[in-house]
Amino acid sequence: MGVIPTADALEKAKSAGLDLVEVAGDAKPPVCRIMDFGKFNYEKKKRQTKNKSHQTKLKEIRVRPKTGEHDIGFKVKKAIGFLEHNDKVQVTVLFRGRENAHIDEGAKVMDHIIEMLSEHGKVESAPSRQPRRMVCTITPNK
Repeated sequence: MGVIPTADALEKAKSAGLDLVEVAGDAKPPVCRIMDFGKFNYEKKKRQTKNKSHQTKLKEIRVRPKTGEHDIGFKVKKAIGFLEHNDKVQVTVLFRGRENAHIDEGAKVMDHIIEMLSEHGKVESAPSRQPRRMVCTITPNK
């Protein structure tokens, strides 16, 4: 529209049912646009949230050496969902009481879970033994 007085610009914006928005206040003369300011703010926020990246979280699944096959399958399915959502998964096998004497049973369960998750993620830290647990971290393949 070119350089026009502020009063005329405000009048044109009002007649169009829109707002007069200053785009570049540092320029000589200041640059303004006639637009719907609410819609402009909404689209700006929408663009900002769209550009945000996913922050990787550490999710955990806990099992015991005596956990049933179906329960393990259910927990592995949840872990696959976490891995597809780009989160890390920590698999923890807990030992209680006399289970501490049968670490090999817990190792079998851990190996089975790692095998089931192998196509969705890779082992970041190998299974390590701690006093009453065995821990392994799996990261997504992507």
